[in-house]
Amino acid sequence: MLPLLRCVPRALGSAVAGLRATASSPPLRPLLQPMPRPCIRPFGLLSVRAGSARRPSLLRPREPCACGCSELHTEGDKAFVEFLNDEIKEEKKIQKHKSLPKMSGGWELEVNGTEAKLVRNVAGEKITVTFNINNSIPPTFDGEEEPSQGQKVEEQEPELTSTPNFVVEVIKNGSKKALVLDCHYPEDEVGQEEEDESDIFSIKEVSFQSTGESDWKDTNYTLNTDSLDWALYDHLMDFLADRGVDNTFADELVELSTALEHQEYITFLEDLKGFVKSQ
Repeated sequence: MLPLLRCVPRALGSAVAGLRATASSPPLRPLLQPMPRPCIRPFGLLSVRAGSARRPSLLRPREPCACGCSELHTEGDKAFVEFLNDEIKEEKKIQKHKSLPKMSGGWELEVNGTEAKLVRNVAGEKITVTFNINNSIPPTFDGEEEPSQGQKVEEQEPELTSTPNFVVEVIKNGSKKALVLDCHYPEDEVGQEEEDESDIFSIKEVSFQSTGESDWKDTNYTLNTDSLDWALYDHLMDFLADRGVDNTFADELVELSTALEHQEYITFLEDLKGFVKSQ
């Protein structure tokens, strides 16, 4: 039995060798060639010939501008520039202050773009108030119901008022520390007139910072007034009022900030018009 099983592999090997001899083996190169890839381009582009007049807009070369420049001028750009011209004229028409209003109390104004700084020296102390007009206009919410059909309503745009957060920094002569008070205008207090003289601004945070460093450290202790004793808070407000930061100052600051914000907005519109026009 064992000799018979040993002969089986030999017989199979001989048969396979015979088949290899009689059948022609295919070349290996065609087997390694990649399969043809189906075309995935849009049919609209395939139907366009090089010299065809039916050329889609994507393949049509951009015609030179009529003014002779190489810039892109579209009908949308022209309408945009016309709109900006009208907008600039309207904004200049309603502009209250052609120049920035002055603050009473001997404050010196320094403006650097959207940032303004008010400086005052009083009895050996330097008081600096800094604010930025960016994102200083609170959103306006119209809670009134829409007028019924046929009802006439006078179109009057709400007057925009800039109420920025401002930082008061008090430095005493010879001191290496500055008392810093972060103030803001509460939304429910702005624009309200009451019989009693309530504060139209509030102190949010108080901290000490080093006078020799340009950047304030977050590692210094900061006092949040949300959970502060009212007696201590009133003394801090009186401390600011004695140095000229009171309700009168806060009202004038709103007027100054609003004028600066409107001025920068007009400048932005003019720059935007020049950018779109590009001539």
